[in-house]
Amino acid sequence: MLSGRLKAVLVATLATIILIGVLAPAAALASDPPGLARFMHALGEVESGGNYHARNASSGAYGKYQIMPSSWRAWADRYLGDPNARPTPANQEIVATAKVKALYKGLLSWRRVAYSWLTGSSRTTGWSTYATSYVRRVMGYYNRTPDVSVKAPTAAIRRFSERSSLIAYAGTWKSAGHPGYAGGAARYSTKAGATATFTFSGKRVTWYGPVGPTRGKARILIDGTYVKTIDLYRSAFVARKAVFGRSWLVKGKHTLTIEVVGTAGHPYVAIDGFTVAD
Repeated sequence: MLSGRLKAVLVATLATIILIGVLAPAAALASDPPGLARFMHALGEVESGGNYHARNASSGAYGKYQIMPSSWRAWADRYLGDPNARPTPANQEIVATAKVKALYKGLLSWRRVAYSWLTGSSRTTGWSTYATSYVRRVMGYYNRTPDVSVKAPTAAIRRFSERSSLIAYAGTWKSAGHPGYAGGAARYSTKAGATATFTFSGKRVTWYGPVGPTRGKARILIDGTYVKTIDLYRSAFVARKAVFGRSWLVKGKHTLTIEVVGTAGHPYVAIDGFTVAD
């Protein structure tokens, strides 16, 4: 962001209950906050004049929303499933919009979201003159921008459920239900060596699945080549999360294979679907 920015910030059977870690159900995804598109337009105008390639020479902040490099890695990991995802215009829109929605959910005010975007703080009083001016500029753009004029460039994104015919399952996989899963269901396995191979064509793929205290590790292979091992263990259950992503410069046909490691004590690996971007 700008050089003055501070560091940004549940079931049908017992088996399923065990699977989800005996935790409360995740909240249903809320709809977009009112005026989201207008706010994103305003934020982009103030930060960079809407320039996806703008770079702050002093801070290293980059892109339309002037996201700091350290924030980009953390946010790209959270919202794209890949901390090394390139800050393409489409990825910038996905990441920034997701972060702004998360901020609004907690702050419930676009003025406070603007202030938090600049400073990383949720304070309501004691704003500096610079921060007050920044928020005033953002809200000025917001108030004079019609929703119909805002059309952010995004990649075409296709969604594939865990039941897609493009996924080849090998070994023992079962179904589990949870209201937090897309479509209310996911496929899971606890058997070491069980695999799920998704064949697709595109420039980016993202695997979505749950994380939590019963979740274990999975080996990831792209086009048959080992890439990394993902650890899905977390202290708290989250029904749907982008857990892995990979991008290419050119659209092409690829395979993404998920192989269950069978982690002792918490072996569950689940698939809630994939997205593919062109």
